[in-house]
Amino acid sequence: MTLDEFHASIQLNKPPLDLNQLLLALWYDAKGDWEKSHSIIQVIETKDAALIHAYLHRKEGDEWNADYWYRMAGANRSSEPLEDEWASLADKFLLQQSPT
Repeated sequence: MTLDEFHASIQLNKPPLDLNQLLLALWYDAKGDWEKSHSIIQVIETKDAALIHAYLHRKEGDEWNADYWYRMAGANRSSEPLEDEWASLADKFLLQQSPT
């Protein structure tokens, strides 16, 4: 799935069936369901999940909590606009999910 296809799927009522949990969290965030996105991501204990967790708290405006999760991900806080950070994350995880 391309980033454009993923972004277009936000218009659907249900997420595509082939999304992993990271992409599912981003999908729900883009749908405006921060709580659902956060509930998915907070139970995954990987650096990739921590990066999305950081983005979600940055979006929420909780910079202290966001910085904690960026550190857990081994990253610095993004200075990109939130929409660009979302697209960067989605693109990264779509590429990881793609068959090689």
